[in-house]
Amino acid sequence: MKTSAAHGITAVLGVAVATTALLLSVTGAVRPAPAPGTATVAAAAARPVVQGNVLVDSRTGATWSPRGVNYPSFEYACAQGWGTSRSTAQGSAGSATAAAIGAWGANAVRLPLNQDCWNATGGVPSAYAGTPYRQAVQSFVTALNNAGLVVVLDLHSRRTGGPQVAGQRAMPDAASVTMWSSVAAAFAANPSVMFDAFNEPYSRWNDSTDAWTFQLTWSCWASGGCSPMVEDDYTTTLSGNTYTAAGMASIVAAVRAAGAEQPILLGGLDYANDLRGWLAARPDDDQLVASLHSYRGQRCSSTACWNGEIAPVAAVVPVVIGEFGATTSDAGTNATYLEALMDWADAHHVGYLAWAWWVLPDTSVGTLALLSADDGTPRAPAGTALRTHLLEVASQPTTPTTVTVTSTAVSTTTVTQPPAGGVGLHPLAPCRLVDTRVAGGILVPGMARTLTVGGSAGFPAQGGRSGGCAIPTGATAISVVLTAVGPTTAGYLRSRPTGTSATATVLSFPAGGSTGTGLVLPVAAGRPDAVVFETAGARTHVVIDVLGWFG
Repeated sequence: MKTSAAHGITAVLGVAVATTALLLSVTGAVRPAPAPGTATVAAAAARPVVQGNVLVDSRTGATWSPRGVNYPSFEYACAQGWGTSRSTAQGSAGSATAAAIGAWGANAVRLPLNQDCWNATGGVPSAYAGTPYRQAVQSFVTALNNAGLVVVLDLHSRRTGGPQVAGQRAMPDAASVTMWSSVAAAFAANPSVMFDAFNEPYSRWNDSTDAWTFQLTWSCWASGGCSPMVEDDYTTTLSGNTYTAAGMASIVAAVRAAGAEQPILLGGLDYANDLRGWLAARPDDDQLVASLHSYRGQRCSSTACWNGEIAPVAAVVPVVIGEFGATTSDAGTNATYLEALMDWADAHHVGYLAWAWWVLPDTSVGTLALLSADDGTPRAPAGTALRTHLLEVASQPTTPTTVTVTSTAVSTTTVTQPPAGGVGLHPLAPCRLVDTRVAGGILVPGMARTLTVGGSAGFPAQGGRSGGCAIPTGATAISVVLTAVGPTTAGYLRSRPTGTSATATVLSFPAGGSTGTGLVLPVAAGRPDAVVFETAGARTHVVIDVLGWFG
């Protein structure tokens, strides 16, 4: 969005045992998520990680989709020289704003940022740049987290010479990578924060020459190296000067190098409205989310386009609609568009964040303001439609959900519930327990394998994290993401606690590819051979990541 100057896996966290072990045998992947950090935030704020084609709250293993709003002003106020943000994001007013957003049933807020304000570059007044700006952002993030809201930090704009002072260029540059190194380091330990690498990559058409001034390709989107114009998209007269673009891969690398392992949103071409080349061009990282922006009137703003272009992406990776809205002069048409988009997104496990949480003086029904007052009073049609929908979704009971996690093949398994007698969920940052590709070798039908679950020794021998996953003796179940990688034929894995005879199918899979699911595995407390896995029909590698334990 051009900034206005006015301005299912209901998986089961299981329990572990200090020197508890797991007995595994095969019948027939996703790349599980890295640990997102350990910062202390409100218990109500989700801790999202990517598992296959969904986001999962790592506290519970349940599927989680961001639904909420954008909060503008950090991307332009500082550059225009009148503050770090609007006053409603500051101090006690920030906490009140966060509470008001939460009262709509939202669970997430996208927070657009300004590159030059964070980096203290580009002539931004020193009172609103660098440390003062960063502190203001961190303070509001804390307020939002404390209200149970996940925050998506978005590189949205920079200080430019354009008519709005703050604007967006066509692509990131080297200073964008510098910013992300700093932002990622600042929030690496906060598992209730995600990152949006660059607001809206775009090409630019020159009406006077009837030709492209700059045409962005998927290759440059991914790897950089092309030469966009230096002007932002508010500036109509172009100088002919260019800069060297940085690609999404360099931003992802900078975030990871800073120690941040949270999900990263990547918007597509054409102001993030085109995801057709996203899957092929995406960087190599297992915590990526495709970001779509969909305003009424854009090329991809119909159910037909969402089904034809977005649904195939959502079948492989999580998709979040980072911005959406409608600007026609007809209130009914606007409301219909918003409701249709949200209904479609809900049906496809796609998140959505509306533009925008603010009051604007424009009195037309086409305004993108969600509010008629800063206290959270919704403005028709967009605000009332969004608030009604969010509250309806939030009021729906959480039920066990079957979720498919897939790369080249699709398989579904039913997620189990925590075992009777399990006491207290103890969530963990995702921890690699087993990876037979790294150590131990492929599993074959008819051969069981004992795997360590608790304690601190023996994990490297099974491809797990050195020192273990902090699972104590006495655990009765563990919450895991279980993945079959490269099975030779179709098959399934079955599981039972050691000492019992009843088995349950925990994962079925087709030949080839990687197929995973989140579930709770009951274990035999107090003994090393805690779980028995049985196989049917296939040789396969197995990856197990623990999300928590009961006991």
